Amino acid sequence: MTAPFVTSVAAAIGRAYPVGAPIAVGWDGRTSSPAFARLVSGTLAAAGHSDVELGLLPTPAIQYNVRSVGAQLAVIVTASHNPPEFNGIKCIAADGLELPRSEEERIEVLVEAGEARSVPFDQIGSIHSDNHGAERYLHGILSQVRRDAIIRRRFRVLLDCGNGASAETSPSLLRRLGCQFTTLNGQVDGTFPGHLSEPTEQNLQELIRTVPALGVDFGVAHDGDADRAVFVDGQGHYVPCERILTWFAREAVRQRHGGLVVVSVTASQSVEDAVKAEGGQVLYTAVGSPSITRAMQERGAVFGGEDNGGHIFPRFQLARDGAMSLAAALDLLTQLGTPLEEALKDLPRYHVVKEKVPCPVPLRPTVMERLGAELAQGADRVVTLDGIKAYQGRGWVLLRPSGTEPLFRIFSEDPDPETARRRATGVVARVTSVVAELEGASGRS
Repeated sequence: MTAPFVTSVAAAIGRAYPVGAPIAVGWDGRTSSPAFARLVSGTLAAAGHSDVELGLLPTPAIQYNVRSVGAQLAVIVTASHNPPEFNGIKCIAADGLELPRSEEERIEVLVEAGEARSVPFDQIGSIHSDNHGAERYLHGILSQVRRDAIIRRRFRVLLDCGNGASAETSPSLLRRLGCQFTTLNGQVDGTFPGHLSEPTEQNLQELIRTVPALGVDFGVAHDGDADRAVFVDGQGHYVPCERILTWFAREAVRQRHGGLVVVSVTASQSVEDAVKAEGGQVLYTAVGSPSITRAMQERGAVFGGEDNGGHIFPRFQLARDGAMSLAAALDLLTQLGTPLEEALKDLPRYHVVKEKVPCPVPLRPTVMERLGAELAQGADRVVTLDGIKAYQGRGWVLLRPSGTEPLFRIFSEDPDPETARRRATGVVARVTSVVAELEGASGRS
């Protein structure tokens, strides 16, 4: 991400929408984000658009505000959970959903064309700030939960903001819900000095240690743009993301006596087991929140999400939302009257192994072709919705190319941890071997 590239993307966005279209601009806490966001605002205004700068906010807060400020589009400068040297540009449609891939491709074509739109001096757009985005967002979340009942519970929470965009909003949410709370990494700092931005178990060791030391009810962590929430129970145990996803899905279907849940092809079998036991259905999509949210919108789903801490509550908005996940957890625990570890104990239990193997992008089709044939042998069922997912017995293994990095991601799940690990190890070994063989053949040629 460089200033010229950001300007070229903003110019393409400016050309993709009619002159005068109002566009919202927001950003996360990365060191480059404010500067890049101002480049976006200035370029869009020069193309004749009226810009509303929402400022530094969580991504879901910006999505929630798109309709409130009457924007036809929102542009968010964020790299979400990625390391501090990265940044990115995310576009949100007028309904608050991430742009469908077809719209993104239209903008990408204009970026490649490299043509900016110029308007006469008297048609230059305006830029003004809106400082009410956080308040609108928090008010919306509070309207979705039993606020008075949560306040009476007086939860004790340890909140890890990860030096990200949630540093203002999530503490304010806990305060309004009557929680006693302590924060870790509660100052916005784009260098992420507390730990890397992705809320993995490895990165959350301080949170895991501190929860039992303080005797709080549970801990929760957000990523850099706060569209995820990852939990640690009151005993200091990291809760795998697939278990929280399963819990939210089960409770959404249980409370509505049925309904559809939408998850990606990487989701644990536990989601389907729990949802079907409550009379619901599960729809699988390709990986990525745009695929999930669009399917939820089309099918009227009651819940959706990913197995990385990204949960979608459609009664609030069709967006992954870390603060809404935190409020929903407090609301459910209030209803159940149990600690988090007790609420999760009767969920279906599977063991998940996640691995990744580097692979040059040009070699990926050949690797997929070879491994696909091998995985299909002896499989009970093969799904090619996104990558290759081979079911065997009560478990499965999935091989798919990453959408953001030159590597393959491998997921393996089974009720037996050793079986899950063995399947994953076998696929890792085969991908590594095939990649080495192809690279060797390329070198010889």
